[in-house]
Amino acid sequence: MAPKALLTRKLGMTSTISQTGEVKAVTLLGVSEHSVLMNKTIERDGYNAVQIGTEKAKHLTKSLIGHTKKAKVQPKIIREIRLSELDSELNVGDKFSTDVFSVGDKVSVTAVNKGKGWAGTIKRHNFHRQRKTHGGKGDTRKPGSIGSMYPQHILKGKKMAGQMGHVQVTIKNLEVALIDPDHSVIGVYGAVPGPNKSLVLIKGSL
Repeated sequence: MAPKALLTRKLGMTSTISQTGEVKAVTLLGVSEHSVLMNKTIERDGYNAVQIGTEKAKHLTKSLIGHTKKAKVQPKIIREIRLSELDSELNVGDKFSTDVFSVGDKVSVTAVNKGKGWAGTIKRHNFHRQRKTHGGKGDTRKPGSIGSMYPQHILKGKKMAGQMGHVQVTIKNLEVALIDPDHSVIGVYGAVPGPNKSLVLIKGSL
């Protein structure tokens, strides 16, 4: 049995009407054929995992060509999925796609969200601006004091201006809304981080 995990591409969003008549947002994810590249076991590697690959690369390095030789594929994207227990029937070279999930399955999605560049504290951390009158002095969007005398340095994690977005985000407990094997598309209720065409890892929730 193939692992409940897929490496997908975000296609965009649409909406659907549920059986109760409620309109729900759905994110569509494109799925290419996946191949099993390697099985890792506790006895040999110290943990159970399966290595999967998808899409096609134009040029692979010699090390990757040797690594994927048994599977007889040249994947563009390779990821390792940790498993609590490895399926004995899962062999190198096995193929799988959207069929590993069913409508109604609970999943978690992981992707890199949109980068928004350098942002101030108001946009980045929802700080309140200072008043414009009665001694405001015009410095309405400045963060104000950032620390005290001790310990003479800024503590790590202090909310300040800086790079916003372009970080890995995982959203848990989303639900599979639809599966279209003919068009290799899987739909998930709700929003998924990242821009269109970005890589999205979808895994079954425990």
